[in-house]
Amino acid sequence: MTEFESRKKLIQHQHEELLNKKNHKIEPGNGIFFRYENPVLTAGHIPLNWRFDFNEESNPHFMERIGINAVFNAGAIKLNNKFCLVARVEGADRKSFFAVAESDNGIDGFRFWNEPVVLGETENPDVNVYDMRIVAHEDGWIYGIFCTERRDKGAPEGNQSAAIAQCGIARTKDLKKWQRLPDLKTNSPQQRNVVLHPEFVNGKYAFYTRPQDSFIEAGKGGGIAIGYCSSIENAVIDEEIILDRKQYHTVYEAKNGQGPSPLKTPLGWLHLAHGVRNTAAGLRYVLYMFLTDLNDITRVIRKPGGYIIAPEGEERIGDVSNVVFANGWIKDGDQVYIYYASSDTRMHVATTTIEKLLDYVMHTPEDGFTSGNSVKAILALIEKNSGHV
Repeated sequence: MTEFESRKKLIQHQHEELLNKKNHKIEPGNGIFFRYENPVLTAGHIPLNWRFDFNEESNPHFMERIGINAVFNAGAIKLNNKFCLVARVEGADRKSFFAVAESDNGIDGFRFWNEPVVLGETENPDVNVYDMRIVAHEDGWIYGIFCTERRDKGAPEGNQSAAIAQCGIARTKDLKKWQRLPDLKTNSPQQRNVVLHPEFVNGKYAFYTRPQDSFIEAGKGGGIAIGYCSSIENAVIDEEIILDRKQYHTVYEAKNGQGPSPLKTPLGWLHLAHGVRNTAAGLRYVLYMFLTDLNDITRVIRKPGGYIIAPEGEERIGDVSNVVFANGWIKDGDQVYIYYASSDTRMHVATTTIEKLLDYVMHTPEDGFTSGNSVKAILALIEKNSGHV
């Protein structure tokens, strides 16, 4: 057996083992959701024929020709009875692109479709695209709302990190053929973490935005905002209204942004968002939740204090450590599948129900914004538990 044949056989065997690996929930959990033992997607899940040249004559050592660095920050939708993740795939060249992976149960068995997404370009081609939110809108289209990044042409030649981030828009019926639309236009110099609301609001498209001053820092901007536009084929937002601000000494003091599109529940629109704070070890990303009014989506009616998901164990380690980020979840009946990435490296799933998430949002104490108020909340719980423990 040649080196090509032996390496190919071993790599194919290990790849199939990974794809067929069963996932099990970690008991007992925290009562709000269950984590699972294994990531649902990693760089190792990428099809081998995307990475290896299978021609022995041109690749006698069965060498990887196109390296994949990470698979993370996936949008999510249930389509044709399959759980579909539109993942951000980052190559060894640092360029990101989108690819669809599907599973029968949403927990394991995810396999990528035959080819990555061909997104199309605007007149000003993207240098990089990432973090797509998938939204089935009541207008009948499935929208992919994502970040498009281009070099800041005003930056000095010596600064090759300066970028302009804006919101790209594409739509599809099947996640296979995509129609690229013009980028969203707002008054913000930088626009990341934009999400489309799934329903019309007074006949208009509603976008959750995150205005910020620079590529990394929110500056005087920041907070989850909302804006409206009449057309999505030429989407222009003239005014952004902040509905959830960043705030001192919270998990969202440096930046915050909408995660996936909110879920409609009997009590209101359920939101999953990310919060960022600065530490001596760098930025720390966690996930938190809030609820907005069914009839006035700009009004936050309940917001638990602190985070619902933070990185734990091996989730803390990766390209950008100490980070969890979510831009996709799937509601299937009462069940909710939260797809979150850890440390810009891999994808995980957490499972829960609408009932549990509403219980968490409605009955978890809100942030009192001082140490004294945090102690008061604990004392109140101790008193409530008196005679029951």
